[in-house]
Amino acid sequence: MATTAQPVRRTINPQNIGRWIVGGLLGLVLAALLFRIVSQAVQNPTLLAQQLITGFSKGAILAIIALGYTLVYGIIELINFAHGDTFMLGSFASLMLIGLTGINKNTPAGQRALTLLGILIVVMCFTAFLNYSIEKIAYRRLRNAPRLAPLISAIGVSFILQNVGLLWGKLPWHYGDYGALVGLVIFVVIMAVGLWGIAALNRRVQASNLAARAALWIGPICVLAGLAVGALNVTRNIILPPDSPAAAEIQSKPKIMGITDVAPKDVPAGLISTENLFGPDSRIRLSVLDLTVVAVSVVLMAGLYLFVQRTRAGKAMRATAQDRDAARLMGIDVDRTISLAFLLGGGAGRRGRADCGDLHHSGGLRPGLQGRAASLYLGGAGRDRQCRRRDAGRLPDRPDPDALRPVYRDTVDECGDLRYFSSHSGLPAQWPARRGCRTESIGADDA
Repeated sequence: MATTAQPVRRTINPQNIGRWIVGGLLGLVLAALLFRIVSQAVQNPTLLAQQLITGFSKGAILAIIALGYTLVYGIIELINFAHGDTFMLGSFASLMLIGLTGINKNTPAGQRALTLLGILIVVMCFTAFLNYSIEKIAYRRLRNAPRLAPLISAIGVSFILQNVGLLWGKLPWHYGDYGALVGLVIFVVIMAVGLWGIAALNRRVQASNLAARAALWIGPICVLAGLAVGALNVTRNIILPPDSPAAAEIQSKPKIMGITDVAPKDVPAGLISTENLFGPDSRIRLSVLDLTVVAVSVVLMAGLYLFVQRTRAGKAMRATAQDRDAARLMGIDVDRTISLAFLLGGGAGRRGRADCGDLHHSGGLRPGLQGRAASLYLGGAGRDRQCRRRDAGRLPDRPDPDALRPVYRDTVDECGDLRYFSSHSGLPAQWPARRGCRTESIGADDA
């Protein structure tokens, strides 16, 4: 007698029902938002175009800040809370140099463009050195400490930089003070030479205890700072005597850093043209300032990408981000590579902010948080580019050996930066696949 199979009754998990309900509600909300956006774009396309232009110009600044975050986090997994504050100090440096050079909207366009380009390069060097110094002083000794220790150190450095911004805001210099500009150049030269000499002294003299090592640094730096400040003031008084008519004229101009240390600092208007390129009657507004911001950001991002992808130092950075211990075994100087990441993050992540209306000592908090959010959204906080693209489904599961450059043809690795160093250092190419990356040797016939 034939028997019929009973249908299997599927049990419904209450947890899945909750997920379906939440997913359906989110889908409805997203569909409503999308319908609202599309309807507004159809009814008012000029508004959409203007929002896109504004988003590109403002987002380019956040993308540059995010680069500094993702470079540091991708290697040592540290959220550098001082990143936004170094951005603030870079803005202060830009404003001070703009004021001391005396450029304004009436300056000839060629002279104004060259001056702003020079200020951009100087400020990038300043913030790069500042970020490098922060890493060497505050973070390097905590590299193997529990993760909470460098995080607290980063918050402390952020507070220190904000107070530096307060002290910076007390500078009494006025617009067009060329004597202070020359004195500032001498100050920087004396400090640079002096710090190099102090570092060389500490490399030669090996102190036995911590107090002696601290004395060999703190004492000479205090003396050096006093000499540099004295040289700055003497140079300024020689070039611009206090009782001269030129000095009286400069004193009648407003202060560069505002009336008080906490007051917002005003950037001179019109340094880069804000006139509408489509005409004064157009509802879509696009200015030379917007194009300049986007162009500078694209150049910096492209240069940083080429450096990380095409240079040996860039390969070392990617290898260190993948596995620090294995990179050290391959002969990579991990400390120098991390310092280079801070140097690049400081230089590429800060620019002269000629597009801001006002600046203040706590102005690095908001762009820092926005840049951090952008780094998480755009790049996964420093993960390797190929791994990110493969996770998103835009690359095959394993790379094609024939498509790789010759330096990678010895072995094939899914995230294969470390294989480059193993094949050129004489060390074995096999090591434990700690990151889940497969390795497949390629024979001579396949090459």
